Amino acid sequence: MLAAAALAGCMSAPPREDASYAPTMPEPAVAAAPADGAIWHDAQNMELFSDPKAHRAGDILTIVLVENTQASKKASTTTSKKDKTDLAAPTLLGQTASLHGKAASIGLGGERAFDGSGSSSQSNQLSGEITVTVAQRLANGNLLVRGEKWLTINQGQELVRIAGIVRPQDIGPDNTVPSTRVADARIAYTGKGTLADANTKGWLSRFFSSKWMPF
Repeated sequence: MLAAAALAGCMSAPPREDASYAPTMPEPAVAAAPADGAIWHDAQNMELFSDPKAHRAGDILTIVLVENTQASKKASTTTSKKDKTDLAAPTLLGQTASLHGKAASIGLGGERAFDGSGSSSQSNQLSGEITVTVAQRLANGNLLVRGEKWLTINQGQELVRIAGIVRPQDIGPDNTVPSTRVADARIAYTGKGTLADANTKGWLSRFFSSKWMPF
């Protein structure tokens, strides 16, 4: 049982199914009005000129992933302090106080120094395309989009998820929008399988690297 638990702890946690990224289905078509001799009815969905760009719930939109972030930080601090105090031996009735033939003078001294430095650097890049659906058309005309894409490749599965808000003005003629134009974007790229398991620390290694390790 202990061996089985250890092997289970070494495996990476697979991505969970999230219903919030499920595709949004278009609204059901409105039934046609009874024939009364009129050529056009407001309830009928007859579009003489249609816009290929997504503009309503259930429409499909392609997001071009062009994420590229770089961050670096460097800090250095050096401090030094040195104190020295000398107190002469007191004089009593014209005689200098002494102890075992030596003047009873007092000298105090202290010295402190600190030298610390640190640096950090991080670079991330994500490119590709993911097609999502419009989940909701907001009151101001902006579109709430969300979607995910699973890729099963050889020994594992790759998952890309994205959700956010898109302005209709940012949608191109080919019904695409760059990810840098998605507001409140939530982008996740993860995976599961043999490669993900091999690239993940076991539970014991994670414990020794956690904040709970006192050393």
